[in-house]
Order: sequence, then C-alpha cells, then structure tokens
Amino acid sequence: MSTSTDNFSKAAAKRTLAYLIITMFTAFFGGVYEIFGHGVYSYYMLYAFAVPLVFGVLPNLISAVRGTPRPHKVAYNLYNSGVATLTAGSVFEGVLEIYGTTNRLVYIYLIAGAALFLAGIVAHIIAVAKKRII
Repeated sequence: MSTSTDNFSKAAAKRTLAYLIITMFTAFFGGVYEIFGHGVYSYYMLYAFAVPLVFGVLPNLISAVRGTPRPHKVAYNLYNSGVATLTAGSVFEGVLEIYGTTNRLVYIYLIAGAALFLAGIVAHIIAVAKKRII
C-alpha cells in the first residue's frame, strides 16, 4: 500500500512543481511587462501569478502531502484548462490596461475559465461517486 501512496505523492509533487514553474513564469512575465510599461501598472498583470498559485500549487501540494490519488483524466484536464484560461484572461486584461484601452469581450475569459474550472470540479465529484479515479 505504501508503494501506491508513494506513486500518488510523486505524481502530485510533479504537478506541484509544474504549477510552481508556471507561477514563477507568470510573475516574471508580469514584472518584466510592468518595467516596460513606462510607469503604468495593472493589478490584473501584477497579481496574475496568484491564479496558478492558489488554484494550482496549493491544491496539488495538499494532494502531495496527503497522498491522495490523481483525479480522473477528464476532471484533471477541465480543471487545468480553467486555471489556464483564468490566468491568460488576467494577463490579457493587464496588457489592455497598461496599453490604455479596454475591450468588452475580456469578461469571456472569466466566464469560460470559471465554467471549465467548475466543470472539472463537478467531473471529479462524479468520478469519486462512481469510484472511477485513476
């Protein structure tokens, strides 16, 4: 039994590391973009790193510590797509604010990201209910 728990912990640790790299890249990208923004800054760009940190690193870190199994593949992909969409939307909104313009379609990122994120959570709950966790 400890071998399977170790495998789950290693997989969760790999996912945590991947999200940590994404978080650091997003923070670095936002910092560089702010430097070349000529004194103009955006809170969307400044805090874009928080999305993968809160919704990626923290849940996977908890999963690694607890040794919980990996979510079902569909749930995992939907969840990750939601996190990626929310991150990209935050960066895009930040770019637009720094540039000094707006776009009324930016809210689509929030809607699509939240829908994918929630669909991933619901798919995981259904998979747990059916005992189909891989």
